Amino acid sequence: MRPVIIAANWKMNTTPADAGDLARTIASRTREPGVVRVICPPFVCLAAVRDALDDPGLAAPDGGRAAVGAQDVHHEAAGAYTGWTSAAMLAGLATWTIVGHSERRRDAGETDGVINGKVRRAQEARLHVILCVGERLAEREAGQAERVVRDQVRGCLDRVGAPAPADQDVDWGAVPWLTIAYEPVWAIGTGRNARGADAAAMAGVIRETLGELGFADRGEAIPVLYGGSVTSANIGEFLAEPSIDGALVGGASLKPDEMAGIVARAGVTAAARLEAGSRPGEGTRRDAAPTS
Repeated sequence: MRPVIIAANWKMNTTPADAGDLARTIASRTREPGVVRVICPPFVCLAAVRDALDDPGLAAPDGGRAAVGAQDVHHEAAGAYTGWTSAAMLAGLATWTIVGHSERRRDAGETDGVINGKVRRAQEARLHVILCVGERLAEREAGQAERVVRDQVRGCLDRVGAPAPADQDVDWGAVPWLTIAYEPVWAIGTGRNARGADAAAMAGVIRETLGELGFADRGEAIPVLYGGSVTSANIGEFLAEPSIDGALVGGASLKPDEMAGIVARAGVTAAARLEAGSRPGEGTRRDAAPTS
């Protein structure tokens, strides 16, 4: 059964002086059993957030601790790339990374081919990957939304499947190494709102494409998150869809009250899935929260 994941993308906010306190506050107020919590601060704040979260008192009742994620990673293992950060450099600092965020595609001109390299480098470094895909407003209005997202999934995951044979013994825990975040770019900071049905329909497209790429169980094991101006007021609509497994939260992730509300609602979904999975004939669900 797929885990429920709430990932916080702080973007270019906070400093090493205040990031630790914010992470500690959020972690202390989001201790919901069964919810995987990931906090993705700026690179310069990774160590401060890691240290702040290294406190057993911040664990959820089921033992799950908030994990640390990077906001990006380079597509090469090493080289003359001034100002960039490789997957190997994240060792000991983060266990997750975001790749392909819409702002990276827009502002840094990242192509699906470049993002494919990032996915590969992150997988080799045994990082959990949150791959972002999503269409722009003009593409949606032109009826091209599904095609755009299919092409992004195919391009970013071309020749990428399960970990290489040498890494088959890696314990990824109860969370798959890959998570996909559907970001309708037209609904991010624009005042336009996507609906739960929009996200659910695209989750189906994503998993169908994963199946075509050879992912096991036609991609049904891969979590799909919604990421598009998520708040505590609208998260319920998305988590009411069985195909949506959580959220990639932007601006609201800097607000402890908002994060508390978002994760509380995610806890309701996690509890319902646990109950359903524990019924006779439906299997049981393991704790989904990795340690950071």
